[in-house]
Amino acid sequence: MLSYQHAYHAGNLADVHKHAALAWVLSYLTGKDKPLSYIETHAGRGLYALNAPEALKTGEAAAGIARLAPHFAPDHPYLRAIEAIRAAHGPSAYPGSPLIAAQLLRPTDKMTLAELHPQEHAALARVLPPGRATLQRREGLEMAQALCPPTPRRGVLMVDPSYEVKAEYDALPRFLTQIRRKWNVGILLLWYPILQAGPHQPMCDALRAAHHDIALFETRFPPVRAGHRMIGSGLAVINPPWGMAEEMAAIARMITRATA
Repeated sequence: MLSYQHAYHAGNLADVHKHAALAWVLSYLTGKDKPLSYIETHAGRGLYALNAPEALKTGEAAAGIARLAPHFAPDHPYLRAIEAIRAAHGPSAYPGSPLIAAQLLRPTDKMTLAELHPQEHAALARVLPPGRATLQRREGLEMAQALCPPTPRRGVLMVDPSYEVKAEYDALPRFLTQIRRKWNVGILLLWYPILQAGPHQPMCDALRAAHHDIALFETRFPPVRAGHRMIGSGLAVINPPWGMAEEMAAIARMITRATA
C-alpha cells in the first residue's frame, strides 16, 4: 500500500488551484436543470483538519487556503463549499474534492467515488452525507473504465493521483484517451504537480499529441519551504466548459499576486 498522506498537504496552493477549478466547473454545470454524473478516481478521506499536527508541521495550508481565501469573491462556489463544511465540522475543517462535490451537486446528480487505501476509504465513508454517493474500495482508473460512459452522460471525471509511482505519468495519457473514446461528452480533469525536475512535461506532451484541443491550465508559485520540490500546479482538461479559460487565468493571477 502506498504511503502518501494528504493530511500534510491539505489546503495547500495546489489544492486551492484544483479545488477552485472543480468548484467552478460543478457550479457551471449545475446552472442547467439537467442531471449529471461525477466520478472521482482517487477520492482520499474527504475531510481534513488544518489545525492537526500534520498540517501545522508543513505549513502548507497556512501558505495556501489561509492566505488565498480573502482573495476570492465571497460567493465563489469554492468558498461556499468550504463555509458549508466548516459550519458542520468546525472552523479548521477543509474539504477534499469529494466533499466539495457533495456540497455543490444536487440530489438528482450521481456521485461515484473510488478510494483504495483502507483507512482513507473508511474515513471518507464516515464523513460523506448518507446516501449521497456510491463509494468503492477499488483502483480508481479501473473503476472509471468500468463506469464510462456513465448515466447520466453529462458530467465530470476528476483524476487526482498521488504520483508516488513514476509509471503513472506514462499511464495517464493512455487512460484519458481510452475514457474519451468511451465518453466523448465528459469533462475530464487531470491534476498534476509541477516539480522542479519537470516529470510532468513528457506526460503533457503526450496529452497534447493525443488531444489537440486539450487545455492545460498551470500556475507557478515559490516552494513553500526550503527543499520543497513543488513549484506549481497543473490541470489538464478535456472538453473544458465555456468560460473556464478565463476563470483559470483569474485563479492563476490571484495565486501569483498572493505569493509574490
